[in-house]
Amino acid sequence: MYFCRNKSAKKPLIWGLRCNMAIINSDINQAKIFLDQGNVIGIPTETVYGLAGNAFDIEAVTKIFEVKNRPNFDPLIVHTNSVERLKDFVHYLPEKALLLAQEFMPGPLTLLLPKHESIPDLVTSGLDSVAVRIPNHALTLELLANLDFPVAAPSANPFGYISPTSARHVEQQLGERIPFILDGGECQIGIESTIIGFENEEVIIFRKGGLAIEDIEKIVGKVSVNTHSSSNPKAPGMLKSHYSPKKDLLIFDKKTFDIDTQKERIGYLAFREYNINLPKENQLILSESGSYKEAAKNLFAFMRQLDAMEIEKIYVELLPEKDLGRAINDRLRRAAVK
Repeated sequence: MYFCRNKSAKKPLIWGLRCNMAIINSDINQAKIFLDQGNVIGIPTETVYGLAGNAFDIEAVTKIFEVKNRPNFDPLIVHTNSVERLKDFVHYLPEKALLLAQEFMPGPLTLLLPKHESIPDLVTSGLDSVAVRIPNHALTLELLANLDFPVAAPSANPFGYISPTSARHVEQQLGERIPFILDGGECQIGIESTIIGFENEEVIIFRKGGLAIEDIEKIVGKVSVNTHSSSNPKAPGMLKSHYSPKKDLLIFDKKTFDIDTQKERIGYLAFREYNINLPKENQLILSESGSYKEAAKNLFAFMRQLDAMEIEKIYVELLPEKDLGRAINDRLRRAAVK
């Protein structure tokens, strides 16, 4: 089966032709056709773009792992469009989970809950819990409302590389491997969702993300934060090495960094201020105003820009450990692991 971009065609499929890149547009009906046929496609969310397939279809889920080159021990997140439909994919919602869902869904929140038998083991990597969320993106919510199934959707990038925050990013990385990308513009949050699980009455953050811990604690009180990375993760996004550019990425340390000994060409990613010791054209600032939301939105796009520059290494500055700075630092630390 081959697909071909054809902007004038009413039908999304042209059989027997091989084309290089995916179709990109905002046609929800076209996206639905591809998903109904068992294909995997790129979809927008408020966090990052996802690589979506029918979560009930083993073959579609297998394609997700194959297209991303993702190890099947790393579980996927199931997406739907309402809390009521979400209840169909889990055995129950703890009281605190329901409170969080009512407050933050749709939004950058993923709940880790006991899975219903309707969810294939491949989606959860054989675990008894499933990660579920409702993305806060109008185009994707409308698409999900018109589907008879939820979609499994990790980030739409090759496994381990920087997550995509635009349809163009998805095309650059996976455009030759998928037939269609639903274009919903740039992602408004820019880092993945916060993943929360529950053990008895305890609320546990398994992945820091686009929902700040401070906001979560306003609803459910004090939470625990899982600080351990794992080669056998209990939830998506827990692997030690992830989000990495092709160039070496290093955490900047003023105490040990000696500009005079740095012979290679250097890129620099900082929170608010340029480094006066480095060429300004090789530097990107996440938010000169100090906005954590702006920094999160720019993070992955700026990492891509630096990765494309004629430089040899990328140094990054960690943010203060508060608000979304925690989640940004989590991504930077994982990207720096080799």
